[in-house]
Amino acid sequence: LSAVLPTLQSCCKVGSGTGSGASDNPRRLRYERAQGAYPMALQQIADLPSQQKGAEMKAEVFLPDDYRPAEDEPFMNDLQLEYFRRKLIGWKQDLLDQSAETIEGLQDSARNVPDIADRASEETDRALELRTRDRQRKLVSKIDAALRRIDNGEFGYCEMTGEPISLKRLDARPIAVMTLEAQEKHERREKVHREE
Repeated sequence: LSAVLPTLQSCCKVGSGTGSGASDNPRRLRYERAQGAYPMALQQIADLPSQQKGAEMKAEVFLPDDYRPAEDEPFMNDLQLEYFRRKLIGWKQDLLDQSAETIEGLQDSARNVPDIADRASEETDRALELRTRDRQRKLVSKIDAALRRIDNGEFGYCEMTGEPISLKRLDARPIAVMTLEAQEKHERREKVHREE
């Protein structure tokens, strides 16, 4: 502790909210305060290695091929963040590849079909394909937002409550921004407003 104390004193003032680490992430700080987590000074000691990474170029994290986030490890540690970053990047690349295939397909099918029924069928298929691609375009922007949250240290925490989002939910839908409970509450409120 005596080796860490000078570092702590130089990088932050206890309780002043300066320095980086937990105080940089308001959702995380709000959650930790609500849960009665460590005093700010102890939390900042725990965050010292991650503070130093922000100033330097991030080293690539080695991620085993069979890695899956587990509940018994620290929430949103480097391995979990890298796992979700790679999952999001792979998902985005798949969507972009499908979009390129759609563009090629639409260019190839831009022919004049003489039969009215065939033309109508082709136009319906094209409209459906474009609607699907529009949904995927919106999904790509959500993936980009999730990648920015990973870089900002906000990934995995609910936008409404500041609580951690379950790993199962994030694994199934890595673009999730709310816990399941907060999402259900939000959808109920939205439904009430639509009915009024």
